[in-house]
Amino acid sequence: MKYLLILSVVILQFATISCKKDDNEDASTINKAYRQEMRDFVKDISSYSKNIKSDFIIIPQNGQELITDNGERNGQPKTDYLNAIDATGREGMFYGYDNDNELTPTEDKEHLLNLCIMCEEFNVEVLATDYCSTPSKMDDSYALNVQYGFISFAADQRELDNIPTYPSSIYNENANNITKISDAKNFLYLINGDNYSTKQDFIDAVSATNYDAIIMDLFHNEASFTASEIDQLKVKQNGASRLVICYMSIGEAEDYRYYWQNDWNTNKPSWLEPENPEWAGNYKVKYWEKDWQDIIYGNNSSYLKQILDAHFDGVYLDIIDGFEYFEEK
Repeated sequence: MKYLLILSVVILQFATISCKKDDNEDASTINKAYRQEMRDFVKDISSYSKNIKSDFIIIPQNGQELITDNGERNGQPKTDYLNAIDATGREGMFYGYDNDNELTPTEDKEHLLNLCIMCEEFNVEVLATDYCSTPSKMDDSYALNVQYGFISFAADQRELDNIPTYPSSIYNENANNITKISDAKNFLYLINGDNYSTKQDFIDAVSATNYDAIIMDLFHNEASFTASEIDQLKVKQNGASRLVICYMSIGEAEDYRYYWQNDWNTNKPSWLEPENPEWAGNYKVKYWEKDWQDIIYGNNSSYLKQILDAHFDGVYLDIIDGFEYFEEK
């Protein structure tokens, strides 16, 4: 009887360990699926837009973990994803990861830096945005980023609603014609136009600068910029050409966008998740579902087609790291 009892305990322990192993394997498989769905989404967006405009620029922001199979520098590169994008945007690599105007913790910085260096090795340019407002820290941000060959912007406002007055001369300002993202030496990230009363006010302010690339929104006070207006922005003050890139969130739906339906708050689509508690009016989405993807690209009424029709040179894709929300769930 004693022998049978011991044997039963051993079998039970083995079964428990096996179940835990299976659970971990299932979780790993599910997490990989969420990441692959985001990779596939970005690749499809790239393919659609480049079939319309071959030199259209694709820049996913954050989510650099997608470039390898395990999300780390030592992982196997996901070359099909890397080949589909022209650049990658990274926020808070040196300043502002946890808090604005503060150095990013060393462990987080090293993780992000290693992945961004790997992007460069695959000819994917890095557009780095640090959030810092003290002049000495802004100087340090620019110096650190240029050390690694990154194109950078030190944003003194998290809202990205202004053209910084420091430094007085744009970092790496030049009179070069910028025809591809690898030509750029600097950029302006200005997606919130609330400080500009009209579209023309916005255009006049940006046109008076020599930034090599502008990341902006398609809309100003719910009115979209026209192709002729975007064409105006493609000329630097010194007469040289620059790139104009359009911001578009693909990992969250925003209730202030043209596509939002009034009844979604009470009768939400299957792909719509609860409101983001940190950003009012933003809702995580099941980005792999067709109905959401149809809003984003693939047809003449899609968000991306409007961006293409407005003569933008590329698209800046936000909430690429939306896979983390579903992994944590």
